[in-house]
Amino acid sequence: MTDKSSIETLLGRIADALDRLAPPRADAADFASADAFVWNAESAMPEPVAEVARVDLPLLKGIDRVRDILLDNTRRFARGLPANNALLWGARGMGKSSLVKAAHAAVNEETPHSLILIEIHREDIESLPRLMALLRGQSRPAIIFCDDLSFDQDDTSYKSLKAVLEGGIEGRPRNVIFYATSNRRHLMPRDMVENERSTAINPSEAVEEKVSLSDRFGLWLGFHNCSQAEFLGMVEAYAAHYGLKVGTERLHSEAIEWSATRGARSGRVAWQFIQDLAGRLGQQLG
Repeated sequence: MTDKSSIETLLGRIADALDRLAPPRADAADFASADAFVWNAESAMPEPVAEVARVDLPLLKGIDRVRDILLDNTRRFARGLPANNALLWGARGMGKSSLVKAAHAAVNEETPHSLILIEIHREDIESLPRLMALLRGQSRPAIIFCDDLSFDQDDTSYKSLKAVLEGGIEGRPRNVIFYATSNRRHLMPRDMVENERSTAINPSEAVEEKVSLSDRFGLWLGFHNCSQAEFLGMVEAYAAHYGLKVGTERLHSEAIEWSATRGARSGRVAWQFIQDLAGRLGQQLG
């Protein structure tokens, strides 16, 4: 026969398990502790980030138009004015995620602690409703940011994102906006779109639900491969910012050679070249 202490121990374990399964209270998250967080889906709590790894806004070259649009949208949102969810799509390495983090930092420099940035990982999209519940309980404007967002065949997690973007029955909190980056304009591969169209009984309906997800973003900001002149402008900006002691002719020739070996020109390639150059010059970056 089970004694009283064993029963109490068992009941205690059951209570602990139920506590772990229950959603956190909306007042449990301390959003005043930092300006940036990473969403931990397992614990259903935001983890503060003391220092965001980012690039200063003036160093993002070759994307002036989309930079100004996103910055203006972010400023309006931080001031409590109407603003749009934003999808930054296009070429790899052209500064999509860097721009989101730089815009957040720029707005907080203008008005300290006015805006929260919360990064959510692609695989945790289904936990978005729990994050929304927490954000409803605080007043600071918050950007939820997902980097490299896309969906593959049989992936249904996009439905959680669609519910957030549309607001669902409760409506999206006024203090929340969603920014995402993707290499795909419609967040799904082109061959997947064509395959569903060719095999479905009703091709338009089979594709529409997933493709229309991108329509929930009011801003579509396209990032395209840069020209050689734009690439060299990025390199020059980095070199000047960090005070690298190198002549323009050498800087250009080595940068062009570097991009040729990578088979690409982008902001990421420019930064990789600058790191290599600074190392060879014996200079620190920072």
